Amino acid sequence: MSSIETYLTKICVHTAVYWSTPVADRYGEMGYVTGIEIKCFWKEKTKLFIDKEGKETTSKAEIYVLADLDEQGMLFLGELTDLGAAEIADPKLVKKAFEIKLFMKTPSLHLNGEFGRKILI
Repeated sequence: MSSIETYLTKICVHTAVYWSTPVADRYGEMGYVTGIEIKCFWKEKTKLFIDKEGKETTSKAEIYVLADLDEQGMLFLGELTDLGAAEIADPKLVKKAFEIKLFMKTPSLHLNGEFGRKILI
């Protein structure tokens, strides 16, 4: 395992539930795929940033993850067992689930195929 991956694996001590970007069902209705648990490092931190549309936006948390996640996906700090079946199927029902506003994937300085991944919600 590479050095940045080793570091991220060590600090990603929190569990979150992740729902990818909504997709259309056979009737054209947008919905989420069932949530899955991921490891992360969740840091409550207000941060001002410019979103993809060029608007100034404020984040609620900065989250480091081990895999690529979708912007417009949703994250909840907790486990699947903290949620009911309807909430697992639809993150909009979860009070503390937040939309991923920005996903950043930064290559390692060593250019050896390693990446750091950070999310703002």
